[in-house]
Amino acid sequence: MARRRWGPGRMSHLFCFGLGYSAGVLAARLAAQGWTISGTSRDAGGVAALTARGYRGMMFDGTSASGLIADELHRATHVLLSIPPDANGDPALRWHGDDMAASPSLNWIGYFSTVGVYGDSAGAWVDEDTDARPGSERGQRRLDAERAWLALGEDSGKAAIMFRLPGIYGPGRSTIDDVKAGTARRLIKPGQVFNRIHVDDIASAVQASMGRSTTNRIYNVTDDLPSPPQDVVAYAAQLLGATIPPDIEFATAAVSAMGRSFYSESKRVSNARMKSELGVLLAYPSYREGLRAIVDAGG
Repeated sequence: MARRRWGPGRMSHLFCFGLGYSAGVLAARLAAQGWTISGTSRDAGGVAALTARGYRGMMFDGTSASGLIADELHRATHVLLSIPPDANGDPALRWHGDDMAASPSLNWIGYFSTVGVYGDSAGAWVDEDTDARPGSERGQRRLDAERAWLALGEDSGKAAIMFRLPGIYGPGRSTIDDVKAGTARRLIKPGQVFNRIHVDDIASAVQASMGRSTTNRIYNVTDDLPSPPQDVVAYAAQLLGATIPPDIEFATAAVSAMGRSFYSESKRVSNARMKSELGVLLAYPSYREGLRAIVDAGG
């Protein structure tokens, strides 16, 4: 099926499944450009907050379809998916996949996935051509969801774009906040490195794809500097003039099951495709620029 190119314009309408922190930054940018914004929250309070921002808010908790959502999808030009899959797959696909496939206006579908789909590479570099071998159930669910959305895009003739994200940070949600709260810890695990991404740079990558992507594609949306997590904590403390937390050996530390799963994978994730194909210039190429900007803004 032929794929259309749908660039930004007066008629552009973004619908977000899960219009929260990351999707919200993009939505604010597009709303300022005249886009119609609609999206979901899991509860009435969240819906009210969306409405207060001038968006069309509606409830979606993943347990049933919604006629209101089906109507919005019939008018939307772009859909962004920012909710996690469950044990039965992606709830947005389960309840509203057919609505998206049949929408006469919809041309672009974006999905927030995770670099966790790669599993552990023992600190080696990975890119979008690296075999995805998740080491956790959470990563496998994301990979399964990616494949399902790519299949929907292929079958319906709509561009389905997978954005693989690392740890997300930004104002109000960063190591700066942890240091201020006294909860930051410097866990030391030799050889451990992670990528990160500032929420503003996520919005830039997604917005670039909306104007360029016409076929199914996968992008790593990450910073340029995969780094040991303890270095990030130390830098945040230095910026705040706070005492750098002491080293804690990961092997003997009290760490949640989720935390241990996170630390079980070490990889360096390349963003070369994002830069070359989407023309993205990162505002915050490493945690240093990102954290400094948060402090300078009073965060």
